[in-house]
Amino acid sequence: MKYYCLGIKGAGMATLACLLHDLGHQVSGYDDIRDWKFTQKGLDERNISIYYDQNHELDPDTIVTCSKALSEDHKELKRVKEMGLQVKAYNQIIGELTEQFKTISVSGTHGKTTTSSIISSVVNQELGCNYFIGDGRGHADVKNQLFVIESDEFNRHFLAYHPTISVITNIELEHTECYSDIEDIIHTFEQFSYQTKDLLVVCGDNQNIRKIHFDKKVIFYGFQEENDFILKNVVIDKEGSSFDVYQKNEFYGHFRIPLFGTHMVLNTLAAIIVCDYLGISKDKMNENFAHFHNAERRFAEKEIGTIVTIDDYAHHPTEIRVTLEAAKQKYPEKTLIAVFKPNTYSRTQAFTKEFAEALKVADKVYMTEIDSNREKQEDYPGITSHLVLENIPNGEIISEDTVEKLLEYQNAVICFMSCASISHLKDKYEQLLEESTK
Repeated sequence: MKYYCLGIKGAGMATLACLLHDLGHQVSGYDDIRDWKFTQKGLDERNISIYYDQNHELDPDTIVTCSKALSEDHKELKRVKEMGLQVKAYNQIIGELTEQFKTISVSGTHGKTTTSSIISSVVNQELGCNYFIGDGRGHADVKNQLFVIESDEFNRHFLAYHPTISVITNIELEHTECYSDIEDIIHTFEQFSYQTKDLLVVCGDNQNIRKIHFDKKVIFYGFQEENDFILKNVVIDKEGSSFDVYQKNEFYGHFRIPLFGTHMVLNTLAAIIVCDYLGISKDKMNENFAHFHNAERRFAEKEIGTIVTIDDYAHHPTEIRVTLEAAKQKYPEKTLIAVFKPNTYSRTQAFTKEFAEALKVADKVYMTEIDSNREKQEDYPGITSHLVLENIPNGEIISEDTVEKLLEYQNAVICFMSCASISHLKDKYEQLLEESTK
């Protein structure tokens, strides 16, 4: 079949395009953004064509897929509809894929990408699997029986999925442009749990998850004693995190992973439970953990002289806080600088104070203006980054034109955080830094 993916550089769409290609379909796509994005690495490796205008033909039997986030008046979506092409929501196509395999679905407000990355890396090595990771990585082979998929609650996308095993890492208020309140989100996750066939692996420390009425087998995990799998003796050092796992009152095993922060330990425990359910031994898990490399833009480090830069996808207050805390844990002797690019007006409006409190973990905070690709500023009058900075002592606005401000710091770790592209800012700073150290 032939597929045409609109917004093909988006994390989810890029991954879907790679999967469809691997399953033998002809795939091409369109995007408004001409600049290179990390999500297109897999597209480039597969020579998938990306178009940026309306000057190309499409066969009449092409299936067009797009995210629900794409506006109905988008010029390319209007063009393909005028051509009479069949249009399917991208989560509908993914839902069809989940029914073709034994699917392991990883959901939650935070930690989806890392958890699905850990599970897929171990399972692919030991049993073989297809995978869909939200940083643009996807791979499929029709011979594989297992499919590990990061499952996003944005616009209720994951309600189109029908997994065999599901993970819920946590539930918090997020995507306020799609959900009315936290109860709406909890109810949606509950609906998702009902679509799971065999097993639910969920973080029992999260009180919002505890509000769900599960209708099938559930394994709770976390730090609290009432969970089925319990974390103890967590030690975080400059090389990563080590911890013990207990199954109720019995020692299950000792593990180590080259990731930082208690949130990463929780993500790893969810992966351990899934791998155990699939019959993978603890020794094999530890063997794979030792060589694990996290997803793109998840605590990605680069060292230049006495400076360490970290590129991270963090865009919610909770994610920002744990990213900064992990940086502080790994580099306690360095000055911690936060550089944050907000992605939506609605999220900034909903979490103004929470963003400020999370960013205060850093010694110094810089923010760019809001960069939104799916919301219009005129719909959110008065909502700017300054609302957050008003609550942060000595917080400043930064841009590509003023990035040289960062050159004043020595022996520092500088965290660049956003779900939008912040690479221009980071790359320019690193270039200036390298030139200054010659």
